[in-house]
Formats: sequence, C-alpha cells, structure tokens
Amino acid sequence: MEDKNVAQKYVAFLRGINVGGHHKVPMVDLKKELHNIGFKSVITLLNSGNVIFNYVNQNTSTLEEYISKHLSTSFGFNIPIIVRKQEDILELAHDSPFSKIELTKNIKCYVSFLRNEETFAVELPWKSADNSYQIIAHKNKAILSVLDLSISKTTKAMEILDKHFGKDITTRNWNTIERILKKINT
Repeated sequence: MEDKNVAQKYVAFLRGINVGGHHKVPMVDLKKELHNIGFKSVITLLNSGNVIFNYVNQNTSTLEEYISKHLSTSFGFNIPIIVRKQEDILELAHDSPFSKIELTKNIKCYVSFLRNEETFAVELPWKSADNSYQIIAHKNKAILSVLDLSISKTTKAMEILDKHFGKDITTRNWNTIERILKKINT
C-alpha cells in the first residue's frame, strides 16, 4: 500500500482555458495558485493548461475536485480538470501508441483523457465516414486518435468523443504529451 504522506508527481490537464480569448488563465497566476494550496515543484507547460506538480499521495479524483474548486474560486469560472499520476503518463508513452502511424505534416496524433473509465460503444479501430479521423485505441482512461488534416482541417471530426463523454474529457496533441514526458524525466 502506498504511503499517503509521500509526495508523488502528477500531471493536471485543464479543460477549456485560454481558447479564443475566453476563460483566460495566465500560467504565472495558475502556478502561484497551485503553490498557494500546497503543491510543490509546479511546472506549467504551454498556455493550454498542462501542469506538472508534486503533492502528497492522493486519489486523482480527489485532486481533480480540490484543484477545480480552488481555481474556479480564484479565476471566477468553472475549470474542469483531469489529473493523472506520473506513472500513468509514462505507461502511455511506453506502449508507443502511435508507432505504426505514418507521420506527415498533415497527420496529428491525440490523446483524450477521460475523467472516469467508461465503456466506449464503438468498435475499434474506428474511422469517420470521410476517413479524416480514426480512433485507434481506448485504454487506461485514455482514447488515442489520429486526425488527417489533408482531408479535414477541423477538429469537428472529434465530435464523436464530445458526444459520448461530454465535459469529462480533455484532449492533447501527442507532441504536448512528449513535451510533458521530457519535463517529468528531468
């Protein structure tokens, strides 16, 4: 059993901030607010709300609620958050989920993190009618997908995920996850 008093590394993914000039959360202020509630070694990455931090061992859903409540009060609007332990991110990368995808400038790989483990009533792999979007896997509260921008230049292809999971999901480009991995490993 894990010791509850030992600090552990986590990654928080904030949903819907700094998009189109709405729900602005400056990363300097975000970092300060997380320090204020006891988080250590806080690192923010990009302006889209990716945060790496150390905190005493907690259940991720408890952390999600704790952070979201504090940030919503601090910034004045609801901020959905999904938290993963460092080892969850490392395991995802270890599996090399996109190793069989031929990458070009038009191919974008994504990870959509789910708040809860839910069944996904879509047979995988799944492709959109125009073949612009494919879901290649669903595992460990994450959906792995690929978007071909040469066919569709919009993320509307991902509507199937929003339709099924609503606001209990947040998506990151695989390049962002790789940047997070570099920060985790330093």
